[in-house]
Amino acid sequence: MSLYRAETRRLVTRRFTKFFLVGVLVVLATIAVGVFLSNHKSGPELVATARANAERDFQQQSQAAAQERANCTAAAGTPKAANYPPDCGQLVTPKREEYPTENYLPATFDFRKNFGDMVSALAGLLALAAFVVGASFVGAEWNSGGMMNLLLWRPQRLRVLGAKLFALLGGLTVLTVVLSAAWTGIFLLVAKLHGSTAGMTSAAWQSIGLMELRGLGLVLAGAAIGFGLASLGRHTAMALGVAMGVIVVLQIGLATVLSLAKVKFVEAYLIPTWGVAWMDKTAKLEDFSTCNFNAVNGCQPATLTLTWQMAGSGLALILVVVVGASMWAMRSRDVT
Repeated sequence: MSLYRAETRRLVTRRFTKFFLVGVLVVLATIAVGVFLSNHKSGPELVATARANAERDFQQQSQAAAQERANCTAAAGTPKAANYPPDCGQLVTPKREEYPTENYLPATFDFRKNFGDMVSALAGLLALAAFVVGASFVGAEWNSGGMMNLLLWRPQRLRVLGAKLFALLGGLTVLTVVLSAAWTGIFLLVAKLHGSTAGMTSAAWQSIGLMELRGLGLVLAGAAIGFGLASLGRHTAMALGVAMGVIVVLQIGLATVLSLAKVKFVEAYLIPTWGVAWMDKTAKLEDFSTCNFNAVNGCQPATLTLTWQMAGSGLALILVVVVGASMWAMRSRDVT
């Protein structure tokens, strides 16, 4: 049996892998059921009811505004006049367009508009699970002495570590592709039953396909980084410790310090922002502390746009450094 096949089999049969897979499936099922139950398909009856409710609220607010103007007029020349503007015509008058029918309709799952959020949720959850599984896959080998025993049988260090990494990435690729296809089918069904599939042109499907492809890249990167960190530290705790340090120190702590220092675009220093830029292709940040107000356009804050190319370049750099360092350490350090 080849080394790659042996590592693939070991990955699939590990109880830790099965445990995380079941956990991921439970969370995904919960999300799908929640979206299904919280959305409804709009029909003629619902539209008619929503239109009637919008008209009712408009009439109520119009009557209240008319009464307020009457009170304003009656208060002229009395102490109560201080409670109203000098010109009663300045009081707000409701407009019918301020009560759109859409605001009174129940939530509807629009596949074209809403499915992107579901793809991001799937990719984020799988990337997190891939990081932990990847770290445990190699970390357990170092901790148990299995790596040393394997090297007695196959003394090619880089080949052994590379086979483990490729087995991990190959298995996760299959899992992510299968789950992405199932995820798409599930929410396509949700949209048909409790929403809409309007506007799903070939270009829209292509955009979804590319987004799912970026999600696959995020999952594989998470697995490789977790694998590399655990291999460097020769323990699963190394990867988990680095992850906790990044979250606590470089995210929460750094964000707090930068906010106190009033640094512009604090979100640009946070990992989730770059994840959004990668998955959604762009992430636009606004700094309202530099608001440039004018009478025509109102507040015009300074903006910063992060692109998926920028996010991908940063992710690739981290990946190369971590995996490269783990390969270098595997080749140069003693195996004890």
